Amino acid sequence: MNTWAPAMNPSSHRQHGPNAHRGSHSPPSPQPRVVDHDATSGERSYAMFTHLAPIAASVLSVGIPGLSIIAPLVMWQVRKNDSPFLDDHGREAVNFQITILLFSIASLITLGLMYVPILIFSIVVSIIGAVAANKGEFYRYPCCLRLISG
Repeated sequence: MNTWAPAMNPSSHRQHGPNAHRGSHSPPSPQPRVVDHDATSGERSYAMFTHLAPIAASVLSVGIPGLSIIAPLVMWQVRKNDSPFLDDHGREAVNFQITILLFSIASLITLGLMYVPILIFSIVVSIIGAVAANKGEFYRYPCCLRLISG
């Protein structure tokens, strides 16, 4: 069950020290990701490479938009029926790469000014997804259009 409990009212905490007058409080801690305890080591590794493959494709294709979709799409199609864990990670990686392609095309309208930040963002969150997959956790990319549903 995935529940979220709101943080305590910050006014109920009396703060002491140099920042007491600023009214600062610590944000609520993030919820832990859901873990698939049935995912094997091989499935976790495969899911991890599904997230990392687009980075390799971007490097090998010198950042040509669209080519980074191919590797996770093929990897997902090959193993999606093997486990719900692989199906979920593959679908999420493909959806994110489609989203990045659409953002990249939109950046061309702005003379490519947003292409490099989009590329950096996609690399960072793909690495985060790979780490989560390797831990057996389910992962959701931020700013992702989920065009392929499960």
